[in-house]
Amino acid sequence: MADGDTLDAAAGTARLQVAAARQEESGRGIARMPRSAFQALGITEGDPVEIEGKRTTAAIAMAAYPEDESLQVIRLDGLQRGNAETASGEHVAVRRAQPRAATRVVFAPAQKQMRLQGPTEALKRVFAGKPLTAGDLVATHGQQPVQNVPPEVRRLFNTPAYALTEIRLQVVSTSPKGIVAIDANTEIELRAEFEEPKGGRGTVNYDDVGGMEDTIKQLREMVELPLRYPELFTRLGVDPPKGVLLHGPPGTGKTRLAQAVANESDAEFFSINGPEIMGSAYGESEARLREVFEEAERSQPAIVFIDEIDSIAPKRQNVQGEAEKRLVAQLLTLMDGLQSRANLVVIAATNRPDAIDEALRRPGRFDREIVIGVPDEGGRREILAIHTRGMPLGEGVDLAELARATHGFVGADLAALTREAAIEAVRRIMPKLDLDAREIPASVLEELCVEKGDFREALKRVQPSAMREVMVQAPKVGWSDLGGLDEAIESLKEGVELPLRNPQAFERLGIRPAKGFLLYGPPGTGKTLLAKAVAKEAEANFISMKSSDLLSKWYGESEQQIAKMFARARAVAPCVIFIDEIDSLVPARGSGAGEPQVTARVVNTILAEMDGMEELSSIVVIGATNRPTLVDPALLRPGRFDELVYVGAPDEAGREHILKIHTANMPLADDVDLAALAGETERYTGADLEDVVRRAGLAAIRRSSSAPDTVSAADFAEALKASRPTVTPQMDAEYAKMKGELKRKALEVRPIGFITDGMVESTRGSKH
Repeated sequence: MADGDTLDAAAGTARLQVAAARQEESGRGIARMPRSAFQALGITEGDPVEIEGKRTTAAIAMAAYPEDESLQVIRLDGLQRGNAETASGEHVAVRRAQPRAATRVVFAPAQKQMRLQGPTEALKRVFAGKPLTAGDLVATHGQQPVQNVPPEVRRLFNTPAYALTEIRLQVVSTSPKGIVAIDANTEIELRAEFEEPKGGRGTVNYDDVGGMEDTIKQLREMVELPLRYPELFTRLGVDPPKGVLLHGPPGTGKTRLAQAVANESDAEFFSINGPEIMGSAYGESEARLREVFEEAERSQPAIVFIDEIDSIAPKRQNVQGEAEKRLVAQLLTLMDGLQSRANLVVIAATNRPDAIDEALRRPGRFDREIVIGVPDEGGRREILAIHTRGMPLGEGVDLAELARATHGFVGADLAALTREAAIEAVRRIMPKLDLDAREIPASVLEELCVEKGDFREALKRVQPSAMREVMVQAPKVGWSDLGGLDEAIESLKEGVELPLRNPQAFERLGIRPAKGFLLYGPPGTGKTLLAKAVAKEAEANFISMKSSDLLSKWYGESEQQIAKMFARARAVAPCVIFIDEIDSLVPARGSGAGEPQVTARVVNTILAEMDGMEELSSIVVIGATNRPTLVDPALLRPGRFDELVYVGAPDEAGREHILKIHTANMPLADDVDLAALAGETERYTGADLEDVVRRAGLAAIRRSSSAPDTVSAADFAEALKASRPTVTPQMDAEYAKMKGELKRKALEVRPIGFITDGMVESTRGSKH
């Protein structure tokens, strides 16, 4: 048992250490405690308890999570920690509470820009039986079940939602004073206007930030500890950290995290929005900046938060104006001038850390830089739970499944997704609304529910913000839409789908998945379709690039575009990058005197990106070409394009499958035999067979003046006369020869400055 953790059964008090509750239980007013605490206090699950930190509040006692049973901890959500004015790691006294029946309770919204009106019966239902004290911040909640709750206590949490989203309210006053419980006779008053909670605490806390457990731990060490316990650093004889720089893609929650830290550490919060500080008069910007720091020093402990710091502290060598340079110098002076024992921390946020002046990025100014990246699947699950807290969800909604389907989504994207799903739900009940009526009937509100289909529709409209510039429509082609490509499909399933869906299997065996696949074969065999099917079946993001998008006449821009494409893919991993006609982008270097320099630089960039210092994780590059011999051999070695997949003309069974796919919506006459047709179309590719089906349909239209009823065998016979296979016997022989040569070519080491026999052949007849 840790120091200070005591259970005093005689006094009816338990002294427990505070820990954070699970995300999904935020706003429920639950305190999770071990069984030993229940025995010491003489209570059972569902009983109210009084929690005393710097302030006294109340909660409903629930059994600890199984993993906590041996620990003397009490798990409280962010609102309750704010109500008790305590923080994770501190100790609180817990006693049995005797709430009195409330005759009157006054609530007010605890969020700015919010006006509430309407019947108070819903509030009475939500908070019935739950202990409240004046000054508490409480929250309405949705219909998501609370886990590990005995059946007799479940009724406390199965109340209908007050609104579509979670609403935070402040308990302004209660009659009588002290801990009260709302019953059927309680009079409820709801004030329309915002009432500022004490010190702004609890409006945003760690419960409102998902998928950042490690980041929060780092920030607590850097910010919360120095502000709460400055004597620790004094004792150790070191200066506490002065600044933390948060950086990462837009929408990952940097600003929200800074607000949560300020509220949880009970510090005054001063916010500087980059552009707001700029003044037109000489020296005005610096004066404004000084004022903020002076006021923060007077209000210690304090946090100064600078949002979009790149706009007020850019690299001085890159800016023309003197005002910007002076402002950077002023910020440097202020951060250096912070008294060594000053109880003040500066947090800055940016999504362009490389644009900030280097002088700021050193210990003594910003002591630590914390990257807030794109959340993983577990993080997305937490963020979705936060945004659907107050949402009445249908039974079919599975947040874990949604988290799996939202690769590359940041917090802001997931917030947009839940909002779109809610709008979809409203759209469904629009026919039931009388737009002339001033109020929506309660029966319609009770029916309002966000279903699985609403999220499915929302997913079509919301895409990851990092993919906005390159987002192609999510592929709709699956394995079942491809015929005659069984070997290639098997190869891609093993190499792409399996590692993206189950990376743990590869980690367990200590092997790395393939980084790249080169699909090669005659034109029209379905290489591009294969890449689309891979992206759909692997449930990955899909970036499709053409050589023309990546090549530019400006020096260095092509390489920059490629680097940007790979950076974006890393941000939205798992991701499939597809480059069609890759031979025009990465031709063999040194193959001719007239070779443009830009292609050699592009090849070098792609080589470095695929197998360089930066690890490609959960990213697969697929290239497609019908001239693989022109591709630079350095790309064909293991570690770059690990697998060379030949996509040839389909066999007879494959051709029959392709014909079935293309004639699925065609009314065929009884005399049409697709198996016989497949036998007559040797060396026809998928594109050729699609052409045959199209020509047969045209022949049927020609035969009948109006729309024909069916397409007959005669129409197909006519179509076959007008079409021919793309793949010739010579082409077949060439590709068969290529198969063996490509790998050998990749392993050849060409001496620099010498021309190999193959090169002499390829350049014979050209002038040097």
